[in-house]
Amino acid sequence: MTAVPMSGGTEVGTFRADAERDASAGPPSEAGTFRAGGAEPVGAPGPSSGRPVRRAEAVDWGRARCLARDVPPLAVVSRPLGEALGPALARPLAALTDLPPFDSSAMDGWAVAGAGPWRLRGRGVLAGAQPPPLGDGDAVPIATGARLPSGAGAVLRREHGEVDSRNGMLFDRTVGPGPLAPGRDIRPRGQESRAGDVLLAAGTSVTPAVLGLAAAAGYDRLAVHRRPVVELLVLGDELLESGLPRDGRVRDALGPLLPHWLSGQGGADVTGRRLVSDAFRPLYEALRDATADVVVTTGSTAAGPVDFLHEALARLGARLLVDSVAVRPGHPMLLAELPPRADGRPRRLVGLPGNPLAAVAGAVTLAVPLLRRLGGHPDAEPIRTPCAAALPGHPKDTRLLPVRRVGGEVAPLPFDGPAMLRGLAVADGLAVVPPGGAAAGGVVEVLPVPLPGPCPAP
Repeated sequence: MTAVPMSGGTEVGTFRADAERDASAGPPSEAGTFRAGGAEPVGAPGPSSGRPVRRAEAVDWGRARCLARDVPPLAVVSRPLGEALGPALARPLAALTDLPPFDSSAMDGWAVAGAGPWRLRGRGVLAGAQPPPLGDGDAVPIATGARLPSGAGAVLRREHGEVDSRNGMLFDRTVGPGPLAPGRDIRPRGQESRAGDVLLAAGTSVTPAVLGLAAAAGYDRLAVHRRPVVELLVLGDELLESGLPRDGRVRDALGPLLPHWLSGQGGADVTGRRLVSDAFRPLYEALRDATADVVVTTGSTAAGPVDFLHEALARLGARLLVDSVAVRPGHPMLLAELPPRADGRPRRLVGLPGNPLAAVAGAVTLAVPLLRRLGGHPDAEPIRTPCAAALPGHPKDTRLLPVRRVGGEVAPLPFDGPAMLRGLAVADGLAVVPPGGAAAGGVVEVLPVPLPGPCPAP
């Protein structure tokens, strides 16, 4: 399929048949909607008549990310704490009780009432026990975290106390006779929060610490947004899944890379990953039958002899939102709405270029913002970092450049070509370099790369 520039004034993302359309094909389709160039019935899929398809001009990089975010979050679901890690809170997390729920000891030692020296009472108070009250001048051994007996006004640390074996009296060997400061080494009830206080805002990612806080606040389940489900289709007959490159074929680098990236940065569940051959019918059928919230494809986004993605989307009746972005590498990327599933749930597609670094550029431009918004995560604040050295840019387009931090600044890395991963493999992030480049000492936004962590196997 040959691509030609869209004439001026046409909305970004519109596909229309060429001016040579047969009269039998009917009027042009609506703006933003694909339509096949010929009149073949949908029941007999195949490449269209081969007429050129007009394309929109490349979308600005920032505008493309905004378009990717222009989706509502997925449905709210209730998950037990043990299954809630990763999604975003759908509602604010409010404390169901005071934290701590009672006055407790912050140290191992003795709970004391009144001024010392104190008479020792009881065998000690352990965490989880209900202690008896203390009278004035009494003390009882107490463990860290144990509930403070009523009447106690302070805790004497074990290293500060001394018991006289002759009479069983407890002394404070640091200051001598007299009272301790009220509340000393006590965690007062409600010190962290009171019942009803908002602990975390909606949209907060559920991390291990959030799970612990929710449990402490009295929760057994959390209301979270459903994690978006992604199916990854890696296109290309030249790709091998194992062994050394051979016979003109190369290893698939994106199949191992992208699931972790989409999970770690986008918060997605990547439940399917498969190779699809360079032919129209397998690609058409894979897109038609996909049930994931988002289908991510690699390759076939340009206009080469076996690039059938646009044709397949046209035959499916998909709606194109972004077709090419003014960014290097990765400019032939796309974002589309697929026809909904049988249950009415929407489906979306992110088409990434086939070159590895270009595909990563497409992922951070379109896939990650889309997935984060579907999962209910708010936009992260941009990370802006000074440049330790000049960052080379493209004359007209934004450039995403692998960089490494050096003393609080970022420096460019070699091996940054669209088909390379060597620079990215040691990068701390991708610098968003404006057209023309960034000078040493200038400040650029840096997109993070995923940290090591588990990724569910598809």
